[in-house]
Amino acid sequence: MLEDLPRNISTFGADIDGVMRLIYWICGIWFAVAELLLLYMLVRFRKRPGQRAAWLPANDLRTQAWVLGPAALVLAFDLYIEHASASAWSRVRIEMPPADVLVKITGRQFAWTFTYAGPDGRLNTADDFVGDGRLRVPQNRVVRFQLEAADVLHSLWIPNLRLKLDAVPGRSIPGWFQATDTGTFVLACAELCGAAHTNMHTNLQVMTPAAFDEWARSRSTPATATRVP
Repeated sequence: MLEDLPRNISTFGADIDGVMRLIYWICGIWFAVAELLLLYMLVRFRKRPGQRAAWLPANDLRTQAWVLGPAALVLAFDLYIEHASASAWSRVRIEMPPADVLVKITGRQFAWTFTYAGPDGRLNTADDFVGDGRLRVPQNRVVRFQLEAADVLHSLWIPNLRLKLDAVPGRSIPGWFQATDTGTFVLACAELCGAAHTNMHTNLQVMTPAAFDEWARSRSTPATATRVP
């Protein structure tokens, strides 16, 4: 099943996939053990002539162990998953590297807007410019973004980056990624945001650094720039 995931093009994608793989195997083995135990119980305690079902109160340690034992194992597995995922969480959400590209991503019913920092290297200034309807980024450069929602809850979802982050009205949520391969990839909204939610998708375009720089210059020049109101 994990082999069917979209191709990873993110520098932190392997960390995310590692956590998913760990959860997959823990849950898969736990499910198999539970089902085998259930089948054993069905056979071992099946209806037999001369035997009546009886209610046994769970007031002794041996009986309670059937509940307490699995509960303790589930807790231990949960703590292990939490420990294993801490490093991935830290890398993705806490230890954000310095930016090579700054972009503000705004979700609204029912489209995405991408606003790039201009030559001053800062967002929300006079030289910001709006992209062309898709998220264009350079390969192997750190892209820092501010995620916002103009109306209702949205969710930025780029499967190939292993990136999914909710956009909340009134908040500016930081994030980052670094794409390792060039190409065109799906970018969609993963939050049911209204009647045309299914149409709220576009593309992530990962370009060579030279091609991206040329595109950014063409968008930010006074003659062609689309400025932010």
